[in-house]
Order: sequence, then structure tokens, then C-alpha cells
Amino acid sequence: MKIQVTADLLDGLVLALLDREDFYGYALTQEMQKAISISESTMYPVLRRLKKDGYLTTYDQPFQGRNRRYYQITESGEEHLAKVYRMWTDYKESLDKVFTAKQENQ
Repeated sequence: MKIQVTADLLDGLVLALLDREDFYGYALTQEMQKAISISESTMYPVLRRLKKDGYLTTYDQPFQGRNRRYYQITESGEEHLAKVYRMWTDYKESLDKVFTAKQENQ
């Protein structure tokens, strides 16, 4: 069984990784796959949307004769990440209450 990841949570995960360091698309997808199942075909539209919304910026770096496009979180992205993190924390706490209620009653 897979738990569905909402767009808000997906945004938060991407922004959290980019808050640690800049990534190029493929490397970011690889990092995301450590936490959730996601394909590049899903990741790139998310990155484009986050960039359009002003949460990310990009820059190119040469690598072996090609350019890699790196993604970097903006100040606005950091603010959005804080909002998503607060939403996640509230959601997680409410779920934890349900999941742990039986254990506490035993």
C-alpha cells in the first residue's frame, strides 16, 4: 500500500532538500526517491511550478561539456517551506494522536 503524497507535501519535500543545498534535477530526484517514490516525469513539472511561483531560481553549471541546471530555494521559498512545515507538523500530530491512542489505553 502506498500513501498518496499531496502537492503541498511534495512542494515541502522539494523545498526542504533545496534548503540544505542546491541540486540539479536528476540528483534532486534521486534524493527524493530516498523518501518517496517519484519519477523525473513527475519531478520536473513540480520544479517548473515552484520556479513560476517564485519559490525557486535556477542557474547553470558546466559539467563534462554540458550544462547542468541547478535549483536554488529563494527567500519566498523559505517562507513557503516554513508554512508547509507548520501544516505538516499539525497534521502529523493529529494523526499520531489517532495512531497512538490504543497504545496509550493499554
